[in-house]
Amino acid sequence: MARAAYALTVCSAALIGLSAGPALAAEPKASVEGVSDRGLRQEIVTAIGDVKTKPGSAIEARRRARDAATDAVALLRSEGYYEADVVPDAPDSEPPRAVLSITVGPRFHFAAPAVEWVGAPPSPDAVEAGTAALALKPGKPGRAADVLAAEGRIVAALTKRGYADAATEVRKVIVDHADQTVTPTFRIAAGDLVRLDQVKLTTKGKTRSWWVRRLTPWKRGEVYDPRKVARLEQRLLDAQVYESVTVALAPKDQTVDGLRPVLASISDRRPHTLELGAGYSTTDGSGVDAKWINYNRLGLADTLTLTAIAHDIQQKLDLELDLPDWARPDQTLKMGVGVQADRTEAYDDAGGGVRAEVERHWTKTTFVSLGGEFDYTTIKEKDPINAEGTLVGETLKLFITQVPVGLTLDRSNDPLNPTRGWRLNVQADPTWVTGDRNLVYLKTQAQVSGYLPLQSDAATVLAGRLKFGSIIGGQIPDVPANLRLYAGGGSSVRGFGYQEVGPRLEDNTPEGGLSVVESSFEVRQRVTRQLGLVGFVDVGSVGLATTPSFRDVSIGAGIGLRYDLGFGPFRVDLATPLNPRQGDGPIQAYISIGQSF
Repeated sequence: MARAAYALTVCSAALIGLSAGPALAAEPKASVEGVSDRGLRQEIVTAIGDVKTKPGSAIEARRRARDAATDAVALLRSEGYYEADVVPDAPDSEPPRAVLSITVGPRFHFAAPAVEWVGAPPSPDAVEAGTAALALKPGKPGRAADVLAAEGRIVAALTKRGYADAATEVRKVIVDHADQTVTPTFRIAAGDLVRLDQVKLTTKGKTRSWWVRRLTPWKRGEVYDPRKVARLEQRLLDAQVYESVTVALAPKDQTVDGLRPVLASISDRRPHTLELGAGYSTTDGSGVDAKWINYNRLGLADTLTLTAIAHDIQQKLDLELDLPDWARPDQTLKMGVGVQADRTEAYDDAGGGVRAEVERHWTKTTFVSLGGEFDYTTIKEKDPINAEGTLVGETLKLFITQVPVGLTLDRSNDPLNPTRGWRLNVQADPTWVTGDRNLVYLKTQAQVSGYLPLQSDAATVLAGRLKFGSIIGGQIPDVPANLRLYAGGGSSVRGFGYQEVGPRLEDNTPEGGLSVVESSFEVRQRVTRQLGLVGFVDVGSVGLATTPSFRDVSIGAGIGLRYDLGFGPFRVDLATPLNPRQGDGPIQAYISIGQSF
């Protein structure tokens, strides 16, 4: 019985809620009559607002009509209808209702506006810029919003020219009913021209004041420019070692000897970050990696990163120090030392080295780089020793010096899940090998990718990638196996194993080459807000000559699943080789974070 009574109560409450629904529906506070312009009518309805209950009496209806009339008159005046006639009414009807009868009348227009300077006027060029910023042409509708916007533009124009204290006084607006015009006179106090002093830093962290001052894009005594102050703030934010950054001009009372300082307040982020990752494919194997990142230890917005990688094909321990804005703004110095071992089908190697690189940035994702690397490596490889292809294993001890030069352009909208834009990366590595082999050559590689959304919400995206690589000045087998060009794997030609595209030795060992070409095409379809599907085709070729011959082309195709994790997609790809060779598996699987390109 208790359950039956409870169910009856719930059902009764639901029925009461349903029956009450229409009464709670919002409706305009008053009906609007007499306005033929649909856009203006909607603005009036929005201005007078909604109510959730109908008026209970004629008195209540008349009160609502009067309130609505006040709001309607204000809206019409703001749109330039200064002679509008708004009549509130409550007709004798049942149920009672509020009505506005509106005669819009003519729309007033701007006459010639003027600027009146309160106090000393600014420089002639600032006066000219402020007057030009009005942009109120005579004859345009006399809207109040345009008056306010013009006033803001005057102040902004003065601020850009060094008048940081520019402010508005009470404006004069003459509404002439005789000729139906609106004539605004803007009263502006320009204040004094501001010249900049150095930066005053406020922080509880380690950041050094001299380092921040070196980032300032102005010279002491230079006229204030808000864009340069904003640029300093952006440079500090781009360092990515601060929790918060605020850069602003100091108050007027802090002016000393005609110069006003800029105040920078920064708060350090947590000093350490641990990043963990993992990946798997049926050919590349599985592995985990970790990064331990320390921030701002030297007080130079620096990052110190310790990287550990434990994969089936690679083991690595690396330490790198990054110094942003090194020697000059927007330039990063990277210095590193590490040890590494690789176990692949083509070779085994182990060694370590040191490196340094300078990146010159134009934007966060557009930069050129120049560096130097010196490594010592022990490598085990197989090489044919005669025309019949007889193989012999060889262990080489090599000193490798490289001077990498690179260009990176990224015009895509997301680093892990791009849906529009393009990317370009070009790399040239002059290389000098000494030790058990002696040779000099140039390795060049270039890759471009593009992303085209088919709808405004990017539910379907076409993605393409093209890569070229060539080794100039070297020969096979003189170029050590670990320095040759390879293709195949989860970020290359899917469907084929790691390094398995291209020429092979008699025992099916990947030989690598002096040239490589890869291309990929994907159709990325979002199914739900988090789930997506991908269809793809990859093509690749590795050649023994410096110029690709395209005689041996490998083609793989497959489908993939994407799950949006918020910061990027979780990727699962299944691929098959369309023209397999001996030893190639029928299906390969790849699991990782981020799109394949």
